[in-house]
Order: sequence, then structure tokens, then C-alpha cells
Amino acid sequence: MATRAGPGGTMLVVGMRPRRSQGAVRAAEFPGRAVAALLLLGLAGCAADRIEKGVFHSVKGYQVSLPAEGWRVAPDGRGDLELKRLAPPGGILAAATCDGKAPGRPLGLLARHLLFGLAHRSELEEGPVVIGGRQGVRAVARGSLDGTEVGVEAVVLKDDRCVYDFLYVAPMEHFETGRGDFRTFVGSFSLSPRGPDR
Repeated sequence: MATRAGPGGTMLVVGMRPRRSQGAVRAAEFPGRAVAALLLLGLAGCAADRIEKGVFHSVKGYQVSLPAEGWRVAPDGRGDLELKRLAPPGGILAAATCDGKAPGRPLGLLARHLLFGLAHRSELEEGPVVIGGRQGVRAVARGSLDGTEVGVEAVVLKDDRCVYDFLYVAPMEHFETGRGDFRTFVGSFSLSPRGPDR
């Protein structure tokens, strides 16, 4: 038999009826609540990406400030964080790859990987950056994505443990409109004071 702390201090014994403590709701009377409470207790210790006071905190040990109004978190987005703006249209992506081979690869190669899938690509600029104390590279290109002429700005940062990818994509006629928000977003990058959650 195993024991676990239940809701309101109730001691749950697997295979037995819960003991009642003062003010506790009996799990047998409300089985749905008891199960939900146990799930919440179990999940409370799990790490998760979160947004607090306009700052995205990744379990991978970094944080960035969300851009100005108009940008919304995409539900079921790709990467660690995906933001979309409807008017004018654009998208921002933040993702970190930790451990593995990625941190050992050259920055220029990592930046070019972010531009895969862009047809008729022409690179407009590429150069080194230092953001949040991390060496990186910024690449700007234009090309065609799903039949639409787009501009793309990619920033890749790395350290011994992770590669941090940031990507901004927008139709060419609106590309410059969102670049300031993107640069502010990337410029806010820092490692979390607590480090990565394990």
C-alpha cells in the first residue's frame, strides 16, 4: 500500500478509503475533484515554459521580453515560442536546441539552416552580433515562401550548451514594419538567473 498527500491534507492510501482531516472534502464523495487535485499536485513539480509580466521564460534557461502590442502567442506554435501579428502580417519564432551536435557547428551554417525552404533566396546581409553576452550571427534574406515574396531576418546565438534561434518572417511589403519589434525582442535575450529547468 502506498500513501500520498491528497487535497486539503487528506491522506490517500491506495486501495483504501481516504482518512478525513478537519475541513477536508472526502475524495470518495467527490472522486472527480480528488483525481483533479492529485493531477494538479503531480503537475505542480513539472517545469514548463511560461510568460510572466511580458517576459517569456523558457525551461531551457533563457528569457526574452515580448514585443509591443499587436503580437500574439500562437497556440500550438513551433519552437519554444511563436508570435504572430495580423496587421501588418508577420511572425516571430524563438527556439533553443541544447546539447547534441548543434552547439559545435559554425554560426554561419546554423543561420543558413534557418533559411531552408525559402525559394529564390537572395541574401541581403550577414554579420556577427553579440547579444546577452553570447556570440552570434544575423542574416537577412528575401525569397519566396508558399508563393509569397517574404523577407526573413534570422539571428543565431550559441554557448557551450545551446544554440538559440530567432526568426522573423513577413511579406516583403511589410517586412521593415516589424523589424524594430524583432530586434527589440532578440535584444532582450538573457540567460535565466535560475538556469535551465530539468
